[in-house]
Amino acid sequence: MESRTYRVQGMHCASCAHIIEKTLKKVEGVHSVEVNYATEAAKVSHDSAVTSAQDLSKKIEPLGYSLVTNAPSAHDMGMSESEHAAHLGLNQSKAEKLAELATMKTKVVTVMPMAAVAIVIMAWNILAEFDAVAPLSRSLNDSLNILLALMATYALFVVGKPYLMGFYRFLRYGVANMDTLIGIGTSAAFLYSIIITVFREAVRPYVNVSVTYFDVAIVVIAFITFGKYLEARAKIKTGDAIEKLLMLQAKTALVIRDGIEVEIPVEQVVHGDLIIVKPAGKIPVDGVLTGGSSYVDESMVSGEPVPVEKRVGDTVVAGTLNTTGSFTFRATKVGSETLLAHIIHMVEEAQGSKAPIQALADKISGVFVPAVLAIAFLSLGAWLFFGIPSLGFAQALSFGLVSFVGVLVIACPCALGLATPTAIIVGVGKGAKEGILIKDAATLEKLHQVDVVVVDKTGTITKGKPELVSIQNQSDKSEEELVAILASLESKSEHPIASAIVSYAKTGSVALRQVENFSVLKGRGVRGNIDGVEYYAGNPRLILELSLALDMSAIERETHEGKTPVILTTTTKVLGIVLVADAIKPEAEEAVTSLHKLGIRVVMLTGDNAQTADFIAKQVGIDEIVAEVMPEDKLNKIKELQAQGCVVAMAGDGINDAPALAQADVGIAMATGTDVAIESAGMTLLHGDISKIVKAIRLSKLTMHGIKQNLFFAFAYNIIGIPLASGLFYPVFGWLLSPVFAGFAMAMSSVSVVGNSLRLKTKQL
Repeated sequence: MESRTYRVQGMHCASCAHIIEKTLKKVEGVHSVEVNYATEAAKVSHDSAVTSAQDLSKKIEPLGYSLVTNAPSAHDMGMSESEHAAHLGLNQSKAEKLAELATMKTKVVTVMPMAAVAIVIMAWNILAEFDAVAPLSRSLNDSLNILLALMATYALFVVGKPYLMGFYRFLRYGVANMDTLIGIGTSAAFLYSIIITVFREAVRPYVNVSVTYFDVAIVVIAFITFGKYLEARAKIKTGDAIEKLLMLQAKTALVIRDGIEVEIPVEQVVHGDLIIVKPAGKIPVDGVLTGGSSYVDESMVSGEPVPVEKRVGDTVVAGTLNTTGSFTFRATKVGSETLLAHIIHMVEEAQGSKAPIQALADKISGVFVPAVLAIAFLSLGAWLFFGIPSLGFAQALSFGLVSFVGVLVIACPCALGLATPTAIIVGVGKGAKEGILIKDAATLEKLHQVDVVVVDKTGTITKGKPELVSIQNQSDKSEEELVAILASLESKSEHPIASAIVSYAKTGSVALRQVENFSVLKGRGVRGNIDGVEYYAGNPRLILELSLALDMSAIERETHEGKTPVILTTTTKVLGIVLVADAIKPEAEEAVTSLHKLGIRVVMLTGDNAQTADFIAKQVGIDEIVAEVMPEDKLNKIKELQAQGCVVAMAGDGINDAPALAQADVGIAMATGTDVAIESAGMTLLHGDISKIVKAIRLSKLTMHGIKQNLFFAFAYNIIGIPLASGLFYPVFGWLLSPVFAGFAMAMSSVSVVGNSLRLKTKQL
């Protein structure tokens, strides 16, 4: 089974998406289809042995659509750097989008002056009816009618060609979309007006020959084309998150090949290449420093503005910016393996996915066009049936035609189709800028309902690696000298605790000393001579063996808090104790406090002992602790909370967290964790920053609020507009909506929805 996202050409409204989905689902071998109008893409899962992408495209081509089967996605490594930079994340390149916009703009520029002339003539005639201006002479009126007929011909058959094609496909294949509605409405107005103009005397006994609707056809097509132009321009802005990410990609890399510095395209970098990065240079791929040092601006992946110091052994990420120094690093991840490529892929997939709330809009869009056609014909029939006795045939037909065209024009499902996906696109893009990678729209929607956040301890609340957190000096030596002796001894050891002590010394620029006669005392510590003195460093067992005095009760207290003591001694006395622990992340306490303010309970699951877990939990303010758990216990705890009716988000970073992350309503992985955890989660936090959970929940709430506003706008336009256009209020209030205003309202409905979604960009998380 092959699952792939294809760009779709020819989509004009939400009902187009429904038509394509319905058609492709009938094809043998197709398992599932998800068409997104906002991103103009179709995600199709099909059996490649039964049907191909080309076959699928042929099925929808008679309906006016096609799949672009040979266009790589943004993260495919077959794309060149320029193609990467040009890609918008909307399954269409920027050049194509701009060319499409330019064509639409040309149509707008040519038809809008015609619309202006038509509106002036229309307004003059209306004012003349109220004696506000002098009526036009018959000869002038006839001349202007011929002018309007010529302009209407251009508007309908040149600018309005897509709408006529929609009408044609409806007649031939029985499928109807928004273009169909506009095509039928404007064609009806045009044909009626042509008949009156050409056969005026012949039809005079039956209809009002003084009224034509050329102006309606011109203005409606003008407004709708202008609205589509504004909508297309606004939609491009929703996809700029991926464009900005792609622009971070370096174009070239300076590599060392055969001892010579060579500048090559970034696509040609391979694993193991030694790459030189100079000041102000972009880092082309992921790797590990092998020489030099610098400060690197990693704000694009972390959201933090302060550059991070990089030394030998530290990792660097593609797309980040070197600031001051020069360094050399070895490429470990290239092409689609890099974190930047992974981010782009996740954002692209999420923006193209559908949120569950969209199901309602999709269902309505699917039956909307047939329902509107029925309402339009019923309106025309009702006017003729009820209007002829009181108004006469000519007036009833005139009002009926206005209602018929008005209903078809105002009933635009475009706003309905755009309501959810545009907000999702902007929300996912904003999340990416904040270092929050959302895998799909369902995750973003579910997140605002979360009332319990379950966190792993190691790597989530704590940093996930041991650090020296305390020094107790019990000698006459300075603290720096004590650290120098201890770090010198531990530098010969491979124990993780030893690495923490040595890292502390290096960070403080403490010089290490020469160690002689070094040996490892298995299970107890190490020993060695420094400047002729024999030193020992180890655990309490070593001190007992050396028969040295030490307050073991204090050591036990520190151990219960999750700290590991390393004791430095000579053969005769204890010089000092350092405590090594998995330090709490600096942002953890503030994150838990912020979650509490949102009314969210925080539960910590850990495989560590209960005393250590309790100590950590009290420091950061966690509500509930479940300690000494196995991976299956974490999974069961999630199930238990869900059985209680809780909506659970789980944050973790290890392989042991993967089952719980998959079970949770929202799985949140730390990007500093394992690939398995990241793949199991619906959301990834770059740099493992737990405070981003709070931002993610706020983002979800803002996005859902925007979606609900959009759906309100979309429904309100149609709930008010369709009855008004049909003439339902005419018998009581004398209200009848002109198709001209219907066209304007339809255009503004889509623009207002997209504009409201774009407001999310300005919100603070």
